[in-house]
Amino acid sequence: MKTGLSDAPARWLVIALVFAAGVWLFAQRVLIPYQMGDATVHERPRGNLSDLYPRWLGARELLLHGRDPYSPEVTKQIQAGYYGRVLDPSRPGDPKDRQGFAYPLYVVFWLLPIVHLPFSIVQKVFLALLLVLTIANALLWLRLLGMRSTRTGEFVIAIFTIGSLAVMQGLKLQQISLLVAGLLAIAIWLLVADHQIAAGIVLALASVKPQLVILLLLWLAIWTFGDLRRRCRWAAAFAVVMAVQIAAAEYYLPHWIPRFWQAVREYREYTGAISVSEVLVGTALGRAIEVLAFAILLRLCWRARVQAASSPAFAATTSVVIALVVLLIPTDSVYNQVLLIPAVLLLVRDWRSFWTQDSLTRIVFGVAAILVIWPWISSVALALLSLLISPQTVQRAWAVPFWTVVPTPLGVAALMLVRADRWIFADSVVAATS
Repeated sequence: MKTGLSDAPARWLVIALVFAAGVWLFAQRVLIPYQMGDATVHERPRGNLSDLYPRWLGARELLLHGRDPYSPEVTKQIQAGYYGRVLDPSRPGDPKDRQGFAYPLYVVFWLLPIVHLPFSIVQKVFLALLLVLTIANALLWLRLLGMRSTRTGEFVIAIFTIGSLAVMQGLKLQQISLLVAGLLAIAIWLLVADHQIAAGIVLALASVKPQLVILLLLWLAIWTFGDLRRRCRWAAAFAVVMAVQIAAAEYYLPHWIPRFWQAVREYREYTGAISVSEVLVGTALGRAIEVLAFAILLRLCWRARVQAASSPAFAATTSVVIALVVLLIPTDSVYNQVLLIPAVLLLVRDWRSFWTQDSLTRIVFGVAAILVIWPWISSVALALLSLLISPQTVQRAWAVPFWTVVPTPLGVAALMLVRADRWIFADSVVAATS
């Protein structure tokens, strides 16, 4: 099945390069200068701003010095590096995010090889790893979804990916969400290739961000019970690795789990994190949308449980599940939208079938397409304007590319839920008649 970018590859390559250049120029010439100026005006601190730093420093303190990474003392030490100084609650301009060690403790074991290195070197290595994993994420999903493409087409998709607003922000902040998204793509690819034990190990590694993984694990658990004898190996490997991680963490820091949950609760309180649907339509209606979407998803997962890992229905269902994560988790951070990569690829693949449906489907598809494309268009426009008029004038419009950040997951999820039932049904018919 073609990618939808197979026609006129040279034209798509030019578009991808223009869009990517626009996003990164927008970041360098508009977004970052605005943030730095705003930080100066409000006396807001700016340090290394790396999402890896709190985890790296927490690992160093625990493994090298035996200190509790969840403790207030280590949190202050983290703030000194992440922000450049310890936060002061009495200063209204200081960030609300305390940057505590709000991760499962076992993340420290995966960081053991780098705890002795200077963080300046760690940053460079981690940035390269994120870049490779993010490109691999897109290209692996290209194969998982059965989308045939030339080398040029794959290069175009890689450029679109690293040139997206979500990936740009994730790379700038060295966000572990990009790492998890790449690991999930690798895990699903291993599962499809019937390397179940390796898939279970990779999924256990990806659990360092539980909120990004739990929905996928639920779907895989339902799928596993569709043929328990043949599909249980990944689950056994996952359970063993998780048990080892949790036990080793308990050995190093007894009763760490309550401290972790306390750190998570505090994080949600001081950041006020809520889901994109609640941001968009309010708490009551937003939660109603989430419950409805989750119920529809469960029905789809139950229906798809009989499908083989190599089937189109399995890949489609997994794409829907991962897309719904962005809708349901309590955060509206842009970088988490890297999880929409498989969903967007599916929409690109099947755009003609969407366009031949009823008027309502065409309207929803058109709106979703505008939501996805808007950050690229507006970033290119602002990047060009930054070359022609004063930077201060352009910086006033820094938020324009982010206008569609909140509604994008809702629009994409709606299309995926509508289309997924047809994907699964069609595959079921093929399986039944073959």
